[in-house]
Order: sequence, then structure tokens, then C-alpha cells
Amino acid sequence: MLENGSLYGLVPESAAFEEADLALIDALQTDPRAPWSRVGPAVGIDATTAARRWTRLERAGLAWVTAYAGPTTATVAYVEVTCTPGELEELTAGLVRLPWVFSAEHVVGDYDLLLSVAAPDLPALGRRVSDDLGRLPGVRGTRTRLSMRLYQEGSGWKVRALDRAGRARLTTAGPGPGAPSRPFRPRDEVDLALLRELGANGRAGYAELAEAVGVGESTVRRRLARELRDREILLRCDLAQQLAGWPALATYRATVPHGELDRTGSALARLPQMRLCTSVTGSCNLLFQVWLRDLDGMATLEAALDDRFPALRVEDRTVTLRTVKRMGRVLDDRGRAAGYVPVGF
Repeated sequence: MLENGSLYGLVPESAAFEEADLALIDALQTDPRAPWSRVGPAVGIDATTAARRWTRLERAGLAWVTAYAGPTTATVAYVEVTCTPGELEELTAGLVRLPWVFSAEHVVGDYDLLLSVAAPDLPALGRRVSDDLGRLPGVRGTRTRLSMRLYQEGSGWKVRALDRAGRARLTTAGPGPGAPSRPFRPRDEVDLALLRELGANGRAGYAELAEAVGVGESTVRRRLARELRDREILLRCDLAQQLAGWPALATYRATVPHGELDRTGSALARLPQMRLCTSVTGSCNLLFQVWLRDLDGMATLEAALDDRFPALRVEDRTVTLRTVKRMGRVLDDRGRAAGYVPVGF
């Protein structure tokens, strides 16, 4: 269900982000559930001010913390959709309401929409792409690229507005964004309910979660600690990137010799522009997505790729006109959160 309401008010674009806001977001990207008593000093403000600033950002739809299933819990694919002229908006409006379409973008390229989709297994993915998606009015064609090995995803991208001392206050030892997850453990109803609640508000308190899920607070603490440790649940602090200074989003499909794939993917994941990097099926074996300050940054990035990765050959690139949905958050035309559809598959 699409959830809208007064939680997402709008603010003037000129007043959207201050430097302290970006540092606060960086702190929560480093440790999304850190208490304000740790976040405030890391940013250089007191805990009360940090909490008040975050409330303003969240209510305006400028930043939010969400949770989602780790990479071993679902089959993920990226679907390129070609649409019938004149039916893009109506088709998109229906797609964003589907819980298994967790992200959707209008793009410029050889197709019109780029969807990130999830399913419990390969047969279910095939049914959703060919039946549920392929038969929708307005869909002229689809091309699916199955995600194989994930090197970077959204929780690993940082604003980089926090100084080194502030980051040191929050950084704890643990697996990085590209670290492999443990083998999949079947989830019970409590696990699924906990994930749904955290998807809507990744900073929800333990008492609040316990009441919503219907178990004791100690059980919530224990389960969440384990699931975060084992990367069964991932947390992400996200933001309206256009208003924060990253208006350009580009997606690349590239080919790398198989023997160079893991090395190249891991190295690409460390680039500050990199938002997503994964090996995929199809004629191109690598898909990656970057956030940039402007479109001119694409030329600079591609020159750097040529220099650092001579074995990598870019086969195709698309530019995102508008991100309509990102990890369950429905976004307005300036990238602000305007609603939420719980991610499910």
C-alpha cells in the first residue's frame, strides 16, 4: 500500500540542506541507528540539536533511514523496459505500487524505464517479468539482467561531509558493504514484521519495534543485532540527492574479461561516485551506477575508467531523468520522499 501523509511536507529548495545537515546524514550513513548522544558530538553539535535537525529533514522528505533484505535473501534483477509512447506516466504509476519493484527510474537511452526487482527464486522472477510485468498495458518490451555478485550497493555510498575525527566516533569494526553475507536462514513472521517496521523507519526504537512486532524488547534487540551482523538486514540513510548536490545519475553496462571481473568490481566499488556495482548476466557482465555533481562528470569519470581499468569496455550508458522510487520510497520530481511502499517479494 502506498503510504502518504503529513510526514512528508515540503520545504523551499534553497533551504533544503545546510552543511551541518550533510554532516548529520553522513554520520547516519556511517551508523544508521547510532544514538543522538553519539551522533551529535560526531557532527559537532549537541544531541538535542542533532535530533531536531534530523526531524526537520525527515519530515520534509529530504532524508530517511530505511531497512531492506540482504543480498542472499532474494533473487534480484535489473529490468530495462521499453514503453508505448504516451503511456509512460500511467505505467510508472502502477509499477511503483508493486512491492517487488523496489526501485524505478525514467531514463534516456535505448529504453524508457530501469526497474530493480526482487523475487524469492528464479522461477518467481521469471513469472513476474514475463507475466506480471510483460503483460501490463504500455509495455512494449523488456530485457532482464540478473544480479550475480554484488560489489557495492546504496548503503555503501557516503556524502563524505564528516571529518575524520567525527567518523572515528561512529565507525565500528564489521563487514563492509561488499562483504559476503552468511548462508540464507529462513525467516519467520517476527523477522518479516521487524523488517517491515524498519523499512518504514530504520531508526525506530526497540520499544516501538517490540510493540509493533508483538514480542519482547530483548527479543527485538537480539534478533536485530544478529540480522545486522549477518547482513540479513541492511540499513541505509538516503537523501534527496538532487537537492543535496548530486543531480546527475548515470548507469553503465560494461564488459570485463571473466578473470578480471572480481578485481575490477571490487576496485570500482571503492570509487566515491559509485552507488551500485554488480556482475550481471547477459552480453555485458558488469552493471554499475554513479551519482555525479553534473553531467560533465561523466566524461571525467570515463577518462578515469580508461586509465585505471584498461580491460573494462563500456558498452552502453543511460542517464536518469527522474528516480520515481528508490528502495520502496516513492519520490517526487525533486527526489524528496513522498510515500513508502513496503518492499516485499
